[in-house]
Amino acid sequence: MPNQEPHKRWTVVLASLGVFMTALDTLVVTTSLPALRAGLHAGLQSLEWTVNAYNLAFACFLLTGAALGDRFGRRRMFTIGLLLFTGASALAALSPNAGTLVAARTVQGAGAAIVMPLTLTLISEAFSVEKRGAAIGLWGGITGLGVALGPVVGGAVVDGLSWHWIFWLNVPVGLVLIPLAAARLTESFGPRPQLDVPGLVLAGAGALGITWGLVRANAVGWGSGEVIAALLAGAALVGVFVAWESRTDTPMLPLGLFRDRTFASTNAVSFFMYAGLFGALFLMSQFFQTVLGYTPLEAGIRLLPWAAPPMIVAPIAGVLADRYGNRPFMALGLALQAIGLAWVATIAAPDVGYAQLGAALAIAGVGTSFCFPTVANAIMGSVPLSEAGVASGANSTIRELGGVLGVAVLASVFARHGVYSSHATFVEGFSAALWVAVGFSGLGVIAALLTAPRIRGRAPELALAAERA
Repeated sequence: MPNQEPHKRWTVVLASLGVFMTALDTLVVTTSLPALRAGLHAGLQSLEWTVNAYNLAFACFLLTGAALGDRFGRRRMFTIGLLLFTGASALAALSPNAGTLVAARTVQGAGAAIVMPLTLTLISEAFSVEKRGAAIGLWGGITGLGVALGPVVGGAVVDGLSWHWIFWLNVPVGLVLIPLAAARLTESFGPRPQLDVPGLVLAGAGALGITWGLVRANAVGWGSGEVIAALLAGAALVGVFVAWESRTDTPMLPLGLFRDRTFASTNAVSFFMYAGLFGALFLMSQFFQTVLGYTPLEAGIRLLPWAAPPMIVAPIAGVLADRYGNRPFMALGLALQAIGLAWVATIAAPDVGYAQLGAALAIAGVGTSFCFPTVANAIMGSVPLSEAGVASGANSTIRELGGVLGVAVLASVFARHGVYSSHATFVEGFSAALWVAVGFSGLGVIAALLTAPRIRGRAPELALAAERA
């Protein structure tokens, strides 16, 4: 209906800007740690928690954010999440010491965990199945752009202004988005009136244990008691969570969703894609600065062939997926990501020319661009609309754990080679780690091929029902 069009446009714009802010802050600090260390007179290890604290809170509260949106209203919780994120950004900018900054980043991560899954739910509520791919394509492009531009923005702000502005940039955007979200979005609720409090606690504690073990593995060693205990405790709590969810009358995550072939396989696609992407991105900026001698801003600019394609390609992929299905784009996208990263691993050297690196990164960026919208569209299309919130939360959690695992595993492979003793040893470790990212991407291709094919010649709703059958 015509009067619904402004609502749809506002939903896409507000959800996309909200997810861009949260995605940008995932990696915006990575190129700024030296400036933060000098500005706050703190040790580098304590400032690494400005990255880890955000990721820990983000991973642990994603399912919680989705569940709170289902229970108390998605528009309301989206607005509250923006308020938390914006307030924490101001606190981070004003931080007088590293401890305050880490605390602010923790609250930022919690706010982002409320915002991100609800953005996808709000879009799914606003658009019919046959039009959803194009909207999610724009959402996916902006999400990917936010993740990839994090190091670029961090480097530019630190070089041109000061580290405080990394966080101040969020404040005016948030102050505009909060009242607009409250006024322009339509309220919606999930199917369960009761909040699954034991499920929330078990899911958050399990995610905390696993994420803590992964982010600490390279600092204290994979064989340390701290890491082993955290991973085992996290896995045990996840097991208890699964047992609880299978027995309670009001589960926050209905396990029956994973019996759907497309839902289960697409979550695997998301996990492996982010494991390869985040792990490679974590090391690539270091390669540009440590081996090739670029400044943080110069390194960020040279990552643009990898960062820029999502904004252009992802919306196109979303539209085409509405016509041809999600599976071919997910498989092709991860294949291109694998090819691009393999090319970088092959040619990496202290004297490598940027033309080859730029071409390889562009291939990987186009591949990632195919995946962002089609993964989200496949997840939303594989569940009833009433379950969109929990499906988005589950996918966001799995995706985040994949990213944390990718960084931990690639950093572990990288660190075995005494990386900083010379450029040659750095490149040796860098290349070996990138081949692991190639392997993650290859596993993602296999997972993509396991999703159910689109059934041509039927309405989307009928095709979806047939796929489930």
